[in-house]
Amino acid sequence: MPIYAGQIVTAGQLNRMQPRPYLAEASANLIAGTTYQPIPGCSLVAPSTVAGATWTATGIFDCTVTTVHATNLMVGRLLVNGVSQTGLAIHAMDTTDRDTVAMVWSGTLGAAGSYTFAMEGVVNGASGNGTFQSYSRLAVTITEPV
Repeated sequence: MPIYAGQIVTAGQLNRMQPRPYLAEASANLIAGTTYQPIPGCSLVAPSTVAGATWTATGIFDCTVTTVHATNLMVGRLLVNGVSQTGLAIHAMDTTDRDTVAMVWSGTLGAAGSYTFAMEGVVNGASGNGTFQSYSRLAVTITEPV
């Protein structure tokens, strides 16, 4: 909704004009298994006071390959209220290394309320081992319409 010349602007409108950032940091390492598991500490709750708010999220996955596998991958994903989002952070496990892998997501929140954002990790096959390290981070920004 636009603000017109001469319009009386409310405090609520001004508050909604400011994007609100949130940050979650890993609190421990996750030794990845073959099913998705939450990365400890990489979840947060972000509120929206109106319908139609937009969000952007950046996931930073601190990946360490401890056992090499030619075709397996370390994969990170984002859940919003338990629903997996499109787009995966992918790290090849073809060499023993440690890398920072990032992914960006965005969307629109359908209603006012609290939304849970969480990062999860997995190794996509039974061979090869990897750890999502404690430098993993999740940053979310909520922008509400005026």
